[in-house]
Amino acid sequence: MEQQISILIVDDVGTVRSFLHQTLMHLGIDNVTEASTAKQCINACEERHFDIVFLDIELPDGDGKELIADLAQINPDINVVMVSAHSTVDNVKDAIERGAKGFVVKPFSPKKIAAMLKKFYPKLEIA
Repeated sequence: MEQQISILIVDDVGTVRSFLHQTLMHLGIDNVTEASTAKQCINACEERHFDIVFLDIELPDGDGKELIADLAQINPDINVVMVSAHSTVDNVKDAIERGAKGFVVKPFSPKKIAAMLKKFYPKLEIA
C-alpha cells in the first residue's frame, strides 16, 4: 500500500541520506526528497509541502536547530525530527524547545525510524 506521506531528509553526509532513504522505502514510503544543506532544505520546503523533515543538526551552511523556526514559518504543520550523533541532553532539550517533534540518534536503526513514523501517524501501515 502506497503511503501519501512526504518526507525530506536533510544531512550533509550522503551515506546517511542514502541509508535513511532506503529505510523509508523499505517501510513503504516512497515520497522522499533529499537535501544536503540548510539552503537546499529551505528551498525544498518553499517549493513543496513535507509532512516530516529528518534534519541533521550540523550542516555546512547552518545549524539545523536554527532552521526549525524557519521551517515552521513555511509550514506550521511540519514535523521536524532532529537526527544527530550529538545526543547530549542539552542538544535534545534545545531542539525540542525550538520546536522539534522528535530526536533520532545516529547511528539509527530502521526500527527507530519506524517508531518515529508511528509517533506521528499511529494508523500508518508500515511494511
